[in-house]
Amino acid sequence: MVGTFRPRRVASVALLGALAFGLAACNGQYPNSTFNPNSDFNTSINELWDRLLFLGTAVFIFVEAGLVYTIFRYRRKPGGAIPKQVHGNTALEIAWTAIPAVILVFVAIPTVRTIFKTQAKAAPESMQVEVIGHQWWWEFRYPQYGITTANELYLPTGRTANFQLKTLDVLHSFWIPQMGGKRDLISNRTNYLWFTPNKNSPSAAWNGFCAEFCGPSHANMHFRVYTVTPEEFAKWVAHQKQPGMFPVAAPAVTGAVSALPAGKSAVPVVPVVNGTASAAPVVEAPAVWAFPKERLEKEFASTIPRTPMPDGLAFDESLLASGDAERGRAIYSKSMCIGCHAIAGNPMSMGVVGPNLTHVATRWTIAGGVYSNDAKHLAYWIKNATIMKPGSKMPAQGKGETDRNTKMVMNVGGLTDANIADIVAYLQALK
Repeated sequence: MVGTFRPRRVASVALLGALAFGLAACNGQYPNSTFNPNSDFNTSINELWDRLLFLGTAVFIFVEAGLVYTIFRYRRKPGGAIPKQVHGNTALEIAWTAIPAVILVFVAIPTVRTIFKTQAKAAPESMQVEVIGHQWWWEFRYPQYGITTANELYLPTGRTANFQLKTLDVLHSFWIPQMGGKRDLISNRTNYLWFTPNKNSPSAAWNGFCAEFCGPSHANMHFRVYTVTPEEFAKWVAHQKQPGMFPVAAPAVTGAVSALPAGKSAVPVVPVVNGTASAAPVVEAPAVWAFPKERLEKEFASTIPRTPMPDGLAFDESLLASGDAERGRAIYSKSMCIGCHAIAGNPMSMGVVGPNLTHVATRWTIAGGVYSNDAKHLAYWIKNATIMKPGSKMPAQGKGETDRNTKMVMNVGGLTDANIADIVAYLQALK
């Protein structure tokens, strides 16, 4: 049976679909839109886009208007004569070749100008940032300040940041949609990208991504960008340059510090040459500054990870309330963790394979921006990262856990839930 074509029904469905798409487009919530000029790079790209969109729209309207006119003006009429057959029209062919050529000139000149502008070298006084891609997390180094951090990038507004892009494994792509620019990280090569966050913009938080497929956790390779005022950036730098410190209760020994003035940190008692013990001098606690979490929750909720907890992993969460930071430092310093991670201030932890943990407690995300940095997620991550994030290079640490990469069961040297709770307390104290 041959179906009947009903143009009215098709038109109704098409109209309903167009209305649905139109309403969806009016939502207005686009946290990762590239059409917000928050940097000079983004402004240049948007200006070029607007010009090309205008020219393309003008050409489309002109061509379609001519096509519709021709269809109706020269359509076949009842009793009409056969049109005169011609081989070609030289003047018309020259015109429809010359006009697009002229239009392409108006397209090519601003395009080439923008390419040269965005590909030029950054100003000599730019802030240098080394971006190193790993499977599947980001490392950020500030060589001018001697700072190394992971998955969270701080940039001062009004100052050009020059990014040196490298990868230690496969290809990655560095992309901050709201700031503009997407550039690949290629093996055995250093690529460059620079931009200046808008000078008068208030402090803000943005999402960053890897935009080049790089393995099973490519979609989980995120990072956060905080554009802050120069004053806030100076506070952040001053704190990040300090070693990892946390309050430690001094032993009850003669000469130990029993009470501390406000703003001071206690330090353990140390022996002297004559065999008596005396307290090390009270030192100023480093001023802790990080992008305010309350602002993230109120103004930049799109930057807070909401990845659900995976199945197949258990942890006694009641132990987290009794975790001991000092005990955790001792356990951490004897565990496999020190082979991969560095903590300035802990001489036992000098690894370079995994993220630097010196001030990990001041970061709001872990696991390449996939989970919030809280006690619960951190405990599960330590216990078995290969379940929390497919393909994670961090091996399972929990006792009796099976590493999904190696298929090996962690028995010798494995951490109990109580051990992990203590390590979590230690890491959360590293501010």
